[in-house]
Amino acid sequence: MKGHYIFWLSMTAALYTVAVAVSNLLIPIFINLGPLGMLSAGTLTFGLTFTLRDIAHQTSARAGLGRTPIFLMIAVAAVVNVIVAAMIGTPSRFLIASFGAILLSEGVDTEIYHRLRQRTWLMRVFSSNAVSVPLDSITFTVVAFAGEPGYDAALMLQIIEADLLFKFGIGALIALGKSWWDRTLKREATE
Repeated sequence: MKGHYIFWLSMTAALYTVAVAVSNLLIPIFINLGPLGMLSAGTLTFGLTFTLRDIAHQTSARAGLGRTPIFLMIAVAAVVNVIVAAMIGTPSRFLIASFGAILLSEGVDTEIYHRLRQRTWLMRVFSSNAVSVPLDSITFTVVAFAGEPGYDAALMLQIIEADLLFKFGIGALIALGKSWWDRTLKREATE
Protein backbone atom coordinates (compact mmCIF):
# COMPACT_ATOMS: atom_id res chain seq x y z
CA MET A 1 0.00 0.00 0.00
CA LYS A 2 2.86 2.40 0.80
CA GLY A 3 4.20 1.88 -2.75
CA HIS A 4 0.82 2.99 -4.10
CA TYR A 5 1.07 6.29 -2.20
CA ILE A 6 4.67 6.82 -3.26
CA PHE A 7 3.66 6.33 -6.91
CA TRP A 8 0.88 8.95 -6.58
CA LEU A 9 3.18 11.28 -4.67
CA SER A 10 5.69 11.04 -7.55
CA MET A 11 2.97 11.73 -10.13
CA THR A 12 1.67 14.69 -8.14
CA ALA A 13 5.21 16.07 -7.76
CA ALA A 14 5.75 15.78 -11.53
CA LEU A 15 2.46 17.55 -12.29
CA TYR A 16 3.31 20.23 -9.73
CA THR A 17 6.73 20.82 -11.30
CA VAL A 18 5.23 21.09 -14.81
CA ALA A 19 2.47 23.43 -13.58
CA VAL A 20 5.03 25.72 -11.91
CA ALA A 21 7.19 25.82 -15.08
CA VAL A 22 4.22 26.49 -17.39
CA SER A 23 2.94 29.19 -15.04
CA ASN A 24 6.25 30.97 -15.12
CA LEU A 25 6.47 30.77 -18.90
CA LEU A 26 3.14 32.61 -19.04
CA ILE A 27 4.13 35.37 -16.56
CA PRO A 28 4.71 38.17 -19.08
CA ILE A 29 1.32 37.68 -20.78
CA PHE A 30 -1.37 39.82 -19.14
CA ILE A 31 -5.14 39.74 -19.47
CA ASN A 32 -6.95 42.99 -18.71
CA LEU A 33 -9.93 42.13 -16.53
CA GLY A 34 -11.18 45.69 -16.30
CA PRO A 35 -12.30 46.41 -12.73
CA LEU A 36 -10.82 43.10 -11.52
CA GLY A 37 -7.28 44.18 -12.43
CA MET A 38 -4.51 42.83 -14.62
CA LEU A 39 -4.12 39.04 -14.58
CA SER A 40 -0.91 37.31 -15.54
CA ALA A 41 -1.81 34.29 -17.69
CA GLY A 42 0.53 32.28 -15.45
CA THR A 43 -1.96 32.69 -12.62
CA LEU A 44 -4.44 30.49 -14.46
CA THR A 45 -2.15 27.48 -14.12
CA PHE A 46 -0.42 28.55 -10.90
CA GLY A 47 -3.70 28.26 -8.97
CA LEU A 48 -3.46 24.55 -9.67
CA THR A 49 -0.07 24.26 -7.95
CA PHE A 50 -1.46 25.13 -4.52
CA THR A 51 -3.92 22.24 -4.60
CA LEU A 52 -1.40 19.85 -6.15
CA ARG A 53 0.92 20.66 -3.27
CA ASP A 54 -1.90 19.98 -0.80
CA ILE A 55 -2.63 16.65 -2.49
CA ALA A 56 1.08 15.85 -2.17
CA HIS A 57 0.87 16.69 1.56
CA GLN A 58 -2.01 14.28 2.00
CA THR A 59 -0.36 11.51 -0.03
CA SER A 60 2.96 11.91 1.78
CA ALA A 61 1.20 11.70 5.15
CA ARG A 62 -0.67 8.56 4.08
CA ALA A 63 2.64 6.99 3.06
CA GLY A 64 4.05 7.91 6.48
CA LEU A 65 6.74 10.14 4.94
CA GLY A 66 5.96 13.48 6.60
CA ARG A 67 7.04 16.85 5.14
CA THR A 68 10.43 15.92 3.71
CA PRO A 69 9.10 14.85 0.28
CA ILE A 70 7.09 18.07 0.08
CA PHE A 71 10.15 20.26 0.68
CA LEU A 72 12.04 18.18 -1.89
CA MET A 73 9.20 18.63 -4.41
CA ILE A 74 9.19 22.41 -3.83
CA ALA A 75 12.97 22.64 -4.22
CA VAL A 76 13.00 20.52 -7.40
CA ALA A 77 10.17 22.58 -8.91
CA ALA A 78 11.98 25.82 -8.07
CA VAL A 79 15.25 24.63 -9.63
CA VAL A 80 13.55 23.16 -12.73
CA ASN A 81 11.63 26.40 -13.10
CA VAL A 82 14.82 28.48 -13.02
CA ILE A 83 16.57 26.17 -15.52
CA VAL A 84 13.68 26.21 -18.00
CA ALA A 85 13.21 29.95 -17.67
CA ALA A 86 16.93 30.61 -18.12
CA MET A 87 17.01 28.39 -21.23
CA ILE A 88 14.31 30.43 -22.93
CA GLY A 89 15.63 33.80 -21.83
CA THR A 90 13.09 34.76 -19.19
CA PRO A 91 14.15 38.06 -17.60
CA SER A 92 16.20 37.55 -14.45
CA ARG A 93 13.75 39.57 -12.36
CA PHE A 94 11.09 36.91 -13.05
CA LEU A 95 13.53 34.11 -12.16
CA ILE A 96 14.45 35.72 -8.85
CA ALA A 97 10.85 36.65 -8.04
CA SER A 98 9.52 33.20 -8.88
CA PHE A 99 12.24 31.25 -7.09
CA GLY A 100 11.95 33.38 -3.96
CA ALA A 101 8.16 33.44 -3.91
CA ILE A 102 7.93 29.67 -4.39
CA LEU A 103 10.41 28.85 -1.64
CA LEU A 104 8.90 31.35 0.81
CA SER A 105 5.18 30.79 0.25
CA GLU A 106 5.33 27.04 -0.29
CA GLY A 107 7.56 26.55 2.75
CA VAL A 108 5.17 28.56 4.94
CA ASP A 109 2.21 26.68 3.47
CA THR A 110 3.82 23.33 4.26
CA GLU A 111 4.38 24.28 7.89
CA ILE A 112 0.81 25.55 8.33
CA TYR A 113 -0.67 22.50 6.60
CA HIS A 114 1.28 20.10 8.82
CA ARG A 115 0.39 21.97 12.02
CA LEU A 116 -3.28 21.45 11.14
CA ARG A 117 -3.01 17.68 10.56
CA GLN A 118 -5.87 16.97 12.96
CA ARG A 119 -8.28 19.10 10.93
CA THR A 120 -10.23 18.08 7.84
CA TRP A 121 -8.42 18.15 4.50
CA LEU A 122 -10.45 21.12 3.27
CA MET A 123 -9.72 23.06 6.49
CA ARG A 124 -5.97 22.40 6.08
CA VAL A 125 -6.09 23.44 2.42
CA PHE A 126 -8.10 26.62 2.93
CA SER A 127 -6.14 27.64 6.05
CA SER A 128 -2.70 27.12 4.54
CA ASN A 129 -3.74 28.80 1.28
CA ALA A 130 -5.14 31.78 3.21
CA VAL A 131 -1.53 32.61 4.13
CA SER A 132 0.52 31.21 1.25
CA VAL A 133 -1.50 32.60 -1.66
CA PRO A 134 -1.23 36.28 -0.60
CA LEU A 135 2.40 35.76 0.43
CA ASP A 136 3.19 34.31 -3.01
CA SER A 137 1.29 36.98 -4.95
CA ILE A 138 2.70 39.94 -3.05
CA THR A 139 6.27 38.63 -2.97
CA PHE A 140 6.33 37.75 -6.65
CA THR A 141 4.71 40.97 -7.86
CA VAL A 142 6.87 43.31 -5.78
CA VAL A 143 10.15 41.54 -6.64
CA ALA A 144 9.29 41.14 -10.34
CA PHE A 145 7.85 44.56 -11.06
CA ALA A 146 8.96 47.16 -8.48
CA GLY A 147 11.05 49.80 -10.21
CA GLU A 148 10.24 48.52 -13.70
CA PRO A 149 9.06 51.20 -16.15
CA GLY A 150 5.28 51.18 -16.48
CA TYR A 151 4.67 49.25 -13.25
CA ASP A 152 3.61 51.77 -10.64
CA ALA A 153 2.06 50.88 -7.27
CA ALA A 154 -1.49 51.09 -8.66
CA LEU A 155 -0.76 48.60 -11.46
CA MET A 156 1.06 46.24 -9.08
CA LEU A 157 -1.95 46.38 -6.77
CA GLN A 158 -4.22 45.46 -9.72
CA ILE A 159 -1.94 42.52 -10.54
CA ILE A 160 -2.00 41.32 -6.91
CA GLU A 161 -5.79 41.76 -6.71
CA ALA A 162 -6.47 39.69 -9.85
CA ASP A 163 -3.83 37.17 -8.80
CA LEU A 164 -5.49 36.60 -5.43
CA LEU A 165 -8.96 36.34 -6.91
CA PHE A 166 -7.98 33.70 -9.45
CA LYS A 167 -5.53 31.72 -7.30
CA PHE A 168 -8.08 31.43 -4.51
CA GLY A 169 -10.87 30.68 -6.96
CA ILE A 170 -9.02 28.03 -8.95
CA GLY A 171 -7.56 26.47 -5.81
CA ALA A 172 -10.97 26.35 -4.12
CA LEU A 173 -12.69 24.81 -7.14
CA ILE A 174 -10.05 22.10 -7.42
CA ALA A 175 -10.03 21.43 -3.66
CA LEU A 176 -13.83 21.21 -3.51
CA GLY A 177 -13.83 18.98 -6.60
CA LYS A 178 -11.26 16.67 -5.04
CA SER A 179 -13.21 16.57 -1.78
CA TRP A 180 -16.40 15.67 -3.67
CA TRP A 181 -14.50 12.98 -5.62
CA ASP A 182 -13.07 11.49 -2.41
CA ARG A 183 -16.51 11.40 -0.77
CA THR A 184 -18.03 9.80 -3.88
CA LEU A 185 -15.38 7.08 -3.98
CA LYS A 186 -15.75 6.42 -0.27
CA ARG A 187 -19.55 6.21 -0.58
CA GLU A 188 -19.30 3.82 -3.55
CA ALA A 189 -16.83 1.63 -1.68
CA THR A 190 -19.31 1.17 1.18
CA GLU A 191 -22.28 0.35 -1.08
